[in-house]
Amino acid sequence: MNAILALEDGQIYPGRAFGAAGEACGEVVFNTSLSGYQEILTDPSYAGQIVIMTYPHIGNYGMNREDEESGRPFVQGFVAREFSAYTSNWRALESLEEYLKNRGIVSISEVDTRAVVRNIRTRGAMRGIISSVDLDGRRLVEKTRQSPRMLGQDLASLVSCSAPYTWQDPPLSSVDRFRVVAYDYGIKRTILANLTSSGCSVIVVPARTSAEDVLAMRPDGVFLSNGPGDPAPLDFAIGSVRRLLGRVPVFGICLGHQIMGLAMGGQTFKLKFGHRGANQPVKNLRTGRVEITAQNHGFAVDPDTLSQRRVEMTHINLNDQTLEGIRHRHVPAFSVQYHPEASPGPHDSHYLFTEFKRLMAEFRR
Repeated sequence: MNAILALEDGQIYPGRAFGAAGEACGEVVFNTSLSGYQEILTDPSYAGQIVIMTYPHIGNYGMNREDEESGRPFVQGFVAREFSAYTSNWRALESLEEYLKNRGIVSISEVDTRAVVRNIRTRGAMRGIISSVDLDGRRLVEKTRQSPRMLGQDLASLVSCSAPYTWQDPPLSSVDRFRVVAYDYGIKRTILANLTSSGCSVIVVPARTSAEDVLAMRPDGVFLSNGPGDPAPLDFAIGSVRRLLGRVPVFGICLGHQIMGLAMGGQTFKLKFGHRGANQPVKNLRTGRVEITAQNHGFAVDPDTLSQRRVEMTHINLNDQTLEGIRHRHVPAFSVQYHPEASPGPHDSHYLFTEFKRLMAEFRR
């Protein structure tokens, strides 16, 4: 043993240090994906969190530039049963261990991840700490209990871009192109790529950009991105979306979905242990079709707080019946709790980008 994972409930899990040496504290969550660890590491939605991979063997295909969802990793720490000592992939530029060391991500392997995940599923997501410099379990538990909770944190402002920028234009004429302003609450590059391939010219703006500044850009539509933390404290975002509704088509995902729900008069709540993985079954109530979706969130919109006269419930999670999609009945606005860009897969939900394009075309007339 040369590293420890300790949780705020007092549970201590010994393991082997991996990646950077040091200490990292955050909310401990788990992801059930079999692959895609590079996308997970670089997803800004994981800011403030220590991620446990439930798949037992992680890192065998190394790291490359193409699969990064942002310019740097955002996880606080990384946990797996076994990290691969070997890398075998023609695109790999470095091993997972080299990547984690070079970017200062404290990680731990040879942990009984099944026991940790069973504990989280029973007691709920909780704060934890990984340390390879302090091996006193009791002291680490106390450090964890003194750390900030996820509830009430505005992390979107911390991970958002600092100034607007333009993403690459699609290979279409200006007549065919749709001008989209995308709010960056923690946006992923694959989302921007999907908007582009759908025929959108995208301007990305910081999370605190006002509705008036967005409308001054004369967009055909507004996209609300994924992101980390609790949506309830984001008054600036909720107010901006409320002022945009009815004036331009709006499409939100993940944190953007929660902000949309709050802007429509609803409330959000913290899930016991969240949904994180690439195998969440969601039913489209409009079509009856079941989609297998990629998800990463710890909060949800409470359907009982939304007015059914104004809001249509469009999607539900078949595992726990939580709300996964909404649509405004009177203005062009809709959102889903999951990730339709699904990088890596599944790709059952790509139709949502087409739906957004259809709404923008109708509103443009």
